[in-house]
Amino acid sequence: MKLTSFGELMLRFKPAACTRIIQATSFEASFGGAEANVATSLTLLGNQTAYITKLPTNTLGEAAIYKLRGYGIDTTHILRGGERIGTYYFEKGTSVRGTNVIYDRAHSAFATSTSDEYQWSKLLSGTNYFYVSGITPALSPALQEAVLDAAIYCYKSGIKVVYDANYRGKLWSPKEAQQFSKQLMPYVSIVFAHDEDFESSFGIQAFDGDMTNGIAQKTQFKAAMKQLKAEYPNLDTIGSVLRNIYSVENSQWSAILLQDDDFYESPVYDVHVYEGVGGGDAFAAGIMHGFMNHLTPQQTVEFGIAASVTKLTISGDFNLAYKDEIAELANNHGSSAMNR
Repeated sequence: MKLTSFGELMLRFKPAACTRIIQATSFEASFGGAEANVATSLTLLGNQTAYITKLPTNTLGEAAIYKLRGYGIDTTHILRGGERIGTYYFEKGTSVRGTNVIYDRAHSAFATSTSDEYQWSKLLSGTNYFYVSGITPALSPALQEAVLDAAIYCYKSGIKVVYDANYRGKLWSPKEAQQFSKQLMPYVSIVFAHDEDFESSFGIQAFDGDMTNGIAQKTQFKAAMKQLKAEYPNLDTIGSVLRNIYSVENSQWSAILLQDDDFYESPVYDVHVYEGVGGGDAFAAGIMHGFMNHLTPQQTVEFGIAASVTKLTISGDFNLAYKDEIAELANNHGSSAMNR
């Protein structure tokens, strides 16, 4: 089984520890991006992956490709050209001060790429799953067209389309996200949606915005999942993370998986968060690992949430965790406290 993901790989800059950008005299540099995060995690879990993006023909582009290739991701079909690599600045919060992300990705090689550059019959040859997040179509009308072209090709070719709504208010409005979702969703088999994603991306109420009380809204999430599935008959699976966030460091995480017409729930994890970025991507990768390795739906949702909370202990975008580590936690042999 092979998964191919499509999105922007960015150069990430982070001040040391919890230093604010206005204080910073140096930055740690690394790479990240939702779809690359998923591919990296899946590869470390022992799965076959490929990644499609566009990077500039310079040393930064080369460094990005070397990083992905070093994890074992197939980078054969990464396009080259354009002016620059997209970047973002990650300011880690602490206690009551939230984490802040500043994007500097306008006019990047990927954001300015055109739909006709992506020859999907060639790029998706031999793949079983095509993975994309809502971040990619939010970057430009041309990338919306590219994602739709890919989804239609996959639908006709028997490749399952996986869509993580991943709504980002800094990139587009709910109206724009919903308009695009209506075009894409008839071709999608698997969806991931968390927190405000249901309302912002699909116009379905599931979450009241109280981040300290997300887990108690399980009934609303299940109703939203059923409504979304009813609207799109091709959709067979929906996964959601539910969270109670008390501060930047302290929270509770759990998950729900709707597979066909049945719900499966994970335990609730009490988590001390080292770095919160990439938790949703790690969850998606964990769920896809379950599907690609024929785990039961219950095993899959438990592995997915264990992958997600493991990522919260790791710095950077990538979930640098191995299958045995996550499986041990999922089997209740890890060090994190769980409440059932």
